[in-house]
Amino acid sequence: MMLLVADAIAAAVIENIRVRNTPERTRVVLDASAPLEHKVFTLPSTDQKPDRLVIDVPEAKLSFDTQAVDVGDGPILGLRTSQKSQSVRIVLDLDAPVRPRSFVLSPILNLNLSDRLVVDLYTKEQQSPVQRVERLTNQMRDVIVAIDAGHGGDDPGAIGPDKLYEKVVVFEIAQKMAQMFDDAPGFRALMIREGDYYLALRERTAKARKGRADIFLSIHADAFKTADAHGASVYAISEKGATSETARWLAEKENRADLIGGAGEVTLDDKDDLLVGVLLDLSITASLSQSLEMGGKVLSAIEPINRLHKKQVEQASFAVLKSPDIPSLLVETGYISNPREARRLATEQHQHRMAHAIFSGVRDYLSDNPPEGTWLAWKKSDMHVEALSYRIVSGDTLSGIADRHRISASRLREVNGLSGDLIRIGQVLKIPAS
Repeated sequence: MMLLVADAIAAAVIENIRVRNTPERTRVVLDASAPLEHKVFTLPSTDQKPDRLVIDVPEAKLSFDTQAVDVGDGPILGLRTSQKSQSVRIVLDLDAPVRPRSFVLSPILNLNLSDRLVVDLYTKEQQSPVQRVERLTNQMRDVIVAIDAGHGGDDPGAIGPDKLYEKVVVFEIAQKMAQMFDDAPGFRALMIREGDYYLALRERTAKARKGRADIFLSIHADAFKTADAHGASVYAISEKGATSETARWLAEKENRADLIGGAGEVTLDDKDDLLVGVLLDLSITASLSQSLEMGGKVLSAIEPINRLHKKQVEQASFAVLKSPDIPSLLVETGYISNPREARRLATEQHQHRMAHAIFSGVRDYLSDNPPEGTWLAWKKSDMHVEALSYRIVSGDTLSGIADRHRISASRLREVNGLSGDLIRIGQVLKIPAS
């Protein structure tokens, strides 16, 4: 008898179930006489049954007629309950899959509220504030552009009239390009050579890989034995070069730890040579195709400001382009051995125009073909449309929201009519296109 009394005392009483549908979510609240232990899980639809959400509550009993619960016009089609021993099961029939989030709330004495179990349901079109922030954070990385100024240090490169050194000209152009990428939303520059020093060709590609670069740009100024040669050129690796590079990487087994997909992400130590060769061929073929298309964009951007040596992307076996998984271009900005082009390359104005042309071609290509997981890919996707408004959650700051959406805090204040940085939880901000 004492055991029965103890069981009765331990069981919490579910006194009511309330459902409220809002544009942000559907909230199901269980009012109870005591805190509710619970388990929530979903069941997918079958031929006979719709999607379902199950709420299991041990050590509980129902004290009201659940048929009177109004589920409204949200994703819940119907509500069923069952009592087995001292446990309650609540089944919600749904018109589509949902993502649940549950938590318990204690009574608030001055409001005469009981213990509550809250289950929030989010459809595909809805996401909780936490999920929305996580999604934006995870999917808004910058495209990393590795910019390699050729030569350097004891290697001056080509030398033009009046001792105009190639290493100096291309470093100036590279620096200007880097600033343009850093200023552009969704991009970040990685300077391979950051001063006047020499780097071996393999060191340059290795630094790009270590920095997880999405593309690699090598900047040069051409030279020829006669002064007549002129014009800018864009090169990608040749098919022959790609084939020989596959063989080299395959032979150097110590490099297998970071062959595919960026340094350290995929290990091929346990794969046989045939499989590794196939994977490398696929990787190089894909990056070569991207390089050729991107190179075409760069040529089109250069043509209005500088004569072209060739009107199509050329291919050659440059060692500096041979990073299997990174689309790479070598840009010859002109012939430093041609007095007329050398004079132009020596001017800051032409350096800026050349830097902007290369930047524009690459930017336009990547905007149309953004790497997966980047801010550019997010902006191009449907998720960008969803995020044109943002609801403030705990921990948000105006500057933090502005940074995540690649806009200035002043622009965010202007669009939302804010005089300062004060925001409140639940407030909805308009996010302008950057």
